[in-house]
Amino acid sequence: MDAIDALWTNARLVTMGPAGSGPYGAVEDGALAVSNGKIAWVGPEVQLPDELEKRVRHRYDAGRAWITPGLIDCHTHLVFGGHRAEEFEMRLQGVTYEQIARRGGGILSTVRATREADHMALLRRAAPRLKALMREGVTTIEIKSGYGLDLDTELRMLSVARQLGRRYPVTVRTTFLGAHALPAEYAGNGDAYIDFVCRSVMPEIASAKLADAVDAFCDTIGFTSAQTRRIFEAAQQLGLPVKLHAEQLSNQEGAALAATFKALSADHLEHLSESGARAMAAHGVTAVLLPGAFYFLRESRLPPVELLRRYNVPIALATDCNPGSSPVTSLLLMLNMACTFFRLTPAEALAGVTRNAAGALGLASAKGTLEAGKDADFVLWEIDTPAELAYWVGFNACRQVVVGGEPLQTAQLDETGCL
Repeated sequence: MDAIDALWTNARLVTMGPAGSGPYGAVEDGALAVSNGKIAWVGPEVQLPDELEKRVRHRYDAGRAWITPGLIDCHTHLVFGGHRAEEFEMRLQGVTYEQIARRGGGILSTVRATREADHMALLRRAAPRLKALMREGVTTIEIKSGYGLDLDTELRMLSVARQLGRRYPVTVRTTFLGAHALPAEYAGNGDAYIDFVCRSVMPEIASAKLADAVDAFCDTIGFTSAQTRRIFEAAQQLGLPVKLHAEQLSNQEGAALAATFKALSADHLEHLSESGARAMAAHGVTAVLLPGAFYFLRESRLPPVELLRRYNVPIALATDCNPGSSPVTSLLLMLNMACTFFRLTPAEALAGVTRNAAGALGLASAKGTLEAGKDADFVLWEIDTPAELAYWVGFNACRQVVVGGEPLQTAQLDETGCL
C-alpha cells in the first residue's frame, strides 16, 4: 500500500461535505491524511485506521485549529493595466457606472491601459493582488481576460494568468471574456465585433489552450442575447464550457440563456427573474454573487437569495476583483458582505467559497470539500468557530495554507502570510 505523506491530527474539520455533521460538515477531534497530493483519509481521529497510521511519513499537530477546504475565488478579472480611481471619484459626485461607460470610460479605459502594458508589466501588477488573496487561504482562482478586446492583448492576458499559475502555488482557471465590451474600433457595429471574436480570436485561444471556459457580458451596456448566443455556440463548437455575466443592470433573461447551454455559472444576478432561477436549477447552473461590486457601485437592488434558495440553486461568492466595479482582494471580506448585505448565513457564505465555488469552475470532483480522493488543498484557521470566518472584518485568522499536501512557507506568501 502507498505511504501516507502527511497526517494532521488534533484538528477540528470543516469538511463542507458528507463526512461531518451540521451545515459545515463539522468533525470535532478530527484527522486528515494526505498521499500524493490528495486527501487519503478524513474523519474523527478515533476512527483513524491502524494500518494507515503505520505508513505515515510526516505528522503534524493541528493544535485544535479549524481546517477548511482551500478557498476558491471563482470570478476575478485579476490581470489588467492601470486603475480607475478617478472614476470612483466621479461616482461619488453622482455620475453612474452606466453613464461613465457611455462616455468612453469604464471598461474601455482599462482596455486602453491594458493594451499599452506588456507581458511583464501585467504580471508585475497582478502578482501582488494574487498574493493578497493567497494570504487569506485562496488556493484556487479564476482569472478572466476581457480587457484587450483584440487578439494580441487577449492572448497576452490569458498567458499572464497561466504564468501566475505556474509561478505560485495556486490553481488558476482561465476564462476568455472577449465579449466584455465593444471596443472603440467597432463602435456602433457589435455584430461585426462578435464575428471577429468567434471567427478570429476564439479559435486562436482554443488552439493555444489558454482558456478553460468562455464568458460574456449580456446586459444593456454589454451584448444582446442574440450576440451572446453566438459566443456560446462558438464556444460549444470548440469544446469550451461557458459562463455569463447576467442580470447585473437589467433583466435580459441571460441566466435562462446560459442554462440552455448548461453553463457552469451565471454571475451577478441582481435582476434575476423566477423563470431564470428555475432554468438555472433545471440545468445545474451555479449562481455566483458578487457583494464587492454591489457595495462598490452602491447598488440598492439585492440579488434574489430567497428565490435561489427556493429552487435549490447553489450559491457561490467571489471577489470580482477588477479596477472599475470591485477593486477587492479579500475573499474573507466577501463572506462578511454576503452575510450583512445579502443575508446569507455564515455556513452558506463558506459554502460559497468552497463547495459551490468549485462547482462554478467545473472542479467539484477535485476541490471544494475535505473528502478522500480530492486535492489536498486546505487551510488551518486560528478561530473558535467556523462562523468567525464571516464575522471578522479586516482580520485574517489564517494560520497555515496547504496546497497539494505541502504546507506553504511564509516566503511563498510574500513574508506576510499565514504563519
